[in-house]
This record gives sequence, structure tokens and C-alpha cells, in this order.
Amino acid sequence: MRIHQCHFCSGPIYPGHGIMFVRNDAKEFRFCRSKCHKNFKMKRNPRKLKWTKAFRKSAGKEMVVDTTLTFSARRHVPTRYSRDLVAKTLTAMQRVEEIRARRERVFYRNRMAGNKQREREANRKLVAENQHLLPRDQRTDIVAVAAAEKDKEADVVSEDGMMDIESGDEEEEVQQPELVKVKVKVSKRRQKVGAGDGMDVD
Repeated sequence: MRIHQCHFCSGPIYPGHGIMFVRNDAKEFRFCRSKCHKNFKMKRNPRKLKWTKAFRKSAGKEMVVDTTLTFSARRHVPTRYSRDLVAKTLTAMQRVEEIRARRERVFYRNRMAGNKQREREANRKLVAENQHLLPRDQRTDIVAVAAAEKDKEADVVSEDGMMDIESGDEEEEVQQPELVKVKVKVSKRRQKVGAGDGMDVD
């Protein structure tokens, strides 16, 4: 049983499935579904559509260079059947699958680590910009965390043991709590009611 590959999205095409288009120069193009066939006829570039494997490889979402992929390449050289060779091939296939799965896990972990770091930095920036919306007791904690991070950065920058005066001034400015002015509007009706309801105290 031969499993073909879709010319557009690189998906598998099983026997009895898909569409085959033969061009005038006798070149065959196989498509897994009508969606790929229509996009091919519209002359769209698979590298610019996010649902294709070509886009994922060009964007660094999938492993491109992997030596285990060459093991599963189709070889057209006929070999004489022997039981030992079949047993060795089956054990090798299992081992290759384990190696490939491990490499994919490591690749995925490394790829997602950058996303988590970027998300963390974006969250910190959002909290730093909108500190006036937080309660006062939580505001000081965030400022203290930011000051601690700046201390670490200052220690890394000044490796010679010299104190950085400018960084110290910035920390003092950050630790001061921000005062927010709030305007309260009182309607005229409430002022009139409040004035007439006053009780006389002896």
C-alpha cells in the first residue's frame, strides 16, 4: 500500500482518496481534498497559508533537519527476504520512533519557552503601566518586585564592584507611592435634601 503526499499541504493521501491533476507536460499533482486543489488552481503559495506544512517548516514551527527522517525514506532497491533482517528492521523502526518522539518533545519545549518568556514580559509591562488601578497594598509589592529585578540587573551590569548611582536614584523614585486625584460630583438635588434634613442638637 503506497501513501502519497499532497502537493499543496503535504498531508497523507491514502489509496482511493484524493484528486490527481495531470498537466500538459505529463507531471502529476496529487491533492488530499478539494480545498488544496482549488488553492493550487488559484496559484496560491503554500508557504503563506498557515494550515500547510510548508508554512510550518518555513516559520520554524516544525523540525526541518532530522536524521531520523532519512531512515523512513522509500528505497526502491529489492532485497532478498531473511527473517533476521526483518527482525532487525522492526527493532530499528521502534528505536527510530523513540528518538524522533524525544527530539520532537525537546524541540517543542524549546520553542514554547520563548513564548512563555515573551508573555511574562508583556504581563509585567501591563501591570507596570496600570499600577494606579491596583489597591495600595498590592502596589507596593509590585514596586518591590520591580526594584529587586532592577537590583539584579544592576549587579550583572556592574561586574567590577562599582555602585551605580543612577540606578539607586531610580529605585528611590519608583518606591514612592503614586497619588491619584479623584473628583467627586454631587448632584444639586442631593445637596438640597441634605441641607433640609439636618437635626438640631442642643
